[in-house]
Amino acid sequence: MTAFIGRRELITVLGGAAAWPLAAQAQQPTMPVIGFLNVASAKEFAPQVTNFHKGLAEAGYHEGRNLVIEYRWADGEYAKLGQLASELVRCPVAVLVATGGLAASLAAKQATAAIPIVFNLGSDPVRYGLVASLSRPGGNITGVSFQINALVAKQLDVLAQLMPAAKVIAFLVNPDNPNTETDTQEIKSAADRLGLRILPFSARTAADLDATLPLIPPQGAAALMVSSDPFFVAQHAHIAELATRQHMPAMFGYRQGPLAGALVSYGASIVDSYRYVGIYTGRILKGEKPANLPVMQPTKFELVINLKTAKALGLTVPDKLLATADEVIE
Repeated sequence: MTAFIGRRELITVLGGAAAWPLAAQAQQPTMPVIGFLNVASAKEFAPQVTNFHKGLAEAGYHEGRNLVIEYRWADGEYAKLGQLASELVRCPVAVLVATGGLAASLAAKQATAAIPIVFNLGSDPVRYGLVASLSRPGGNITGVSFQINALVAKQLDVLAQLMPAAKVIAFLVNPDNPNTETDTQEIKSAADRLGLRILPFSARTAADLDATLPLIPPQGAAALMVSSDPFFVAQHAHIAELATRQHMPAMFGYRQGPLAGALVSYGASIVDSYRYVGIYTGRILKGEKPANLPVMQPTKFELVINLKTAKALGLTVPDKLLATADEVIE
């Protein structure tokens, strides 16, 4: 006997069948969304983002598979950070990652007191009110601080060993960076102890760099120290080229400088720090609280010397420095 189904029943069956995939989709867990805020540009910070992804992967998260990332880049315009942070908060995001220095961290803190924030900066986060202490941050913020300010004295000491006759050192800063005044005070205090004088120079764009760096040697500075502003990190190759053109020894706080032809660097790995930011972001997504995650600090600092540049500048690198260097570029 042949079974027939009426039109009404057919519509009911087909309607139910169409609903099955939708019901199944509704039961799928929603991928968490994190916000990534940076004062620079995506192209310039590609290596850092790659390492951030490595850290997320160590925590079991992969963009596009079980995680969505909303990126906001200020392209060097510090004034845009507040607006971009607010956009990410409105998305909303499960974690707000503030990278590229103090300004992004302060913008994130201003934007939310509820969403967990993971920062990456070179300043002291306690000094600027981001956390209560390094060991127990409290609140909704934690992250990675590579404490650039604390390294200024060592960087100047290295320059003094490379250039014992030097009396005046130029210091390149970005006037838009909220940490500039503190950085300048720190380096002047360190210079006083070493009997050196500091001449600050400022730049906020590539055109500023082109105009400013040629002015440094005529004003009597024997060498250049480059502050670790995110814009300068992104422009390390351009700065190294300009310094070489001016026959000017340059000290960076990150190894990308001498790799691009500058004389020397001393500091922690900025690129590596992004991996730790990724790890912390993953741990927070799994349920850990920022208040209980100590601020990470580097345990290893690298001295990188470009011996080829030293020879071109007519400098003799002391054997003591060569022996302690983590990397010598020849």
